Amino acid sequence: MAEIILFNKPYGVLCQFRNNQSGDEHKSETLADYIDHPGFYPAGRLDKDSEGLVILTDDGALQARITEPRHKLPKTYLVQVEGVMGQADVDRLGQGVELKDGLTRKARVEIIEAPALPPRIPPIRTRRDIPTSWLSMQLVEGRNRQVRRMTAAVGFPTLRLYRSAIGSWTIEGLGPGESRVERVHLPRR
Repeated sequence: MAEIILFNKPYGVLCQFRNNQSGDEHKSETLADYIDHPGFYPAGRLDKDSEGLVILTDDGALQARITEPRHKLPKTYLVQVEGVMGQADVDRLGQGVELKDGLTRKARVEIIEAPALPPRIPPIRTRRDIPTSWLSMQLVEGRNRQVRRMTAAVGFPTLRLYRSAIGSWTIEGLGPGESRVERVHLPRR
């Protein structure tokens, strides 16, 4: 049996335990500011500008099962983009998008109503003349800044990115900066 930590990463927090930036005025918060469980490491990351579910584990096999695309563990994101997306744009995202590092895998994408998320600090800048759209995107791969690059490639820059689930694990019940420990039964190979 392994243990995992489900953590609701706030905006601006680095998904690492050490801050490698020099100069005190540039120091960002890290996982160490929120997680006090030695031997636990993130199974996948979110960039500094993204929020939501990060899973940490002390089990290397489980970490690989969560992060490696061959296991096809879906990751669900709630995404606010600049502009009004139509079904054709959603279909383009869902079929895979050509990025500099190749074609993305197919994804489940749908337009959704604005979700009830906690306020982001600092808030998203708003422009009265430019509308936004919200998407639910479910991916089975995790390239660097993939969701942001995908939405930009179809002409809709990402304004807010919030990971709500990884597989069956969800962010439900966790406010920004909160975490909980769960036990996971791993099947024998």
